[in-house]
Amino acid sequence: MHTVWKGAISFGLVHVPVKMFTATEDKDIHFRTLHEECGMPVNYAKTCRHCDKEIESNEIVKGYEYEKDKFAIIKDDELESIKGETAKTIKILDFVDLTDIDPLYYQKAYYLSPDMAGAGAYNLLLEAIKQTGKIGIAKISIRSKSSLAAIRVVGNCLCMETMYYPDEIRSLSYVPNLPDKVNVNEKELQMAKMLIEQLSETFEPEKYTDDYRVALLELIDNKIAGESVDIIAAPAADGRKNVIDLMAALQASLEAAKTPPAPPKRKTTKKDKHIVS
Repeated sequence: MHTVWKGAISFGLVHVPVKMFTATEDKDIHFRTLHEECGMPVNYAKTCRHCDKEIESNEIVKGYEYEKDKFAIIKDDELESIKGETAKTIKILDFVDLTDIDPLYYQKAYYLSPDMAGAGAYNLLLEAIKQTGKIGIAKISIRSKSSLAAIRVVGNCLCMETMYYPDEIRSLSYVPNLPDKVNVNEKELQMAKMLIEQLSETFEPEKYTDDYRVALLELIDNKIAGESVDIIAAPAADGRKNVIDLMAALQASLEAAKTPPAPPKRKTTKKDKHIVS
């Protein structure tokens, strides 16, 4: 795996040298933009609208637009100078319980690998977190962004998840049509709870698949093989279905939940070698 960051975890006066690796993988299928007439990729040139000419990458700088068409130019070394110690250090500020953190705060997960010279300190922190059941709350700068982060244990590895700052989480006041008081029919509530109980299982991530991605890979395979593709129109929406008989829907759902679904028939598709980016 590619190392995305190298530095140290700091808690108290203890420093734990680590390397950071991305814990997740983008499986999205990316398309190139093509010229329909010839089928070849379209290039997007970088142009300056003021000078009316194409420019090279080494002529580009960062700027913050503080008024219309007025910019404060910010240089890379100036950005580096304000990162402080978090540029090369994951500074743990506090330890909290996992249940204290609302999942809304989580962004992206990373694995932290021990530097061989600091394996003892790494193992010490890992075991201490594992036995106390706590989560470390830290600050780190990755590339040009400062983030909060949660340090926890996954197996025998320290895992870091970047987090949003509180002012980056939108208030529920932005969400329309939320009720001031929740009133529900007691019979419907009991049936809904029964349905939840019938559908409750131990979380097994392996049983969930990206059906759209599988279908898209099959479509790409068919296109490469020169096969025609049937386009099936989506059924028109029936406005009458917006009025739902909750009791009938819940009863039908309970009956359906009693019958285990048949395993889906999955067609074999070629692997991601057809994915373009």
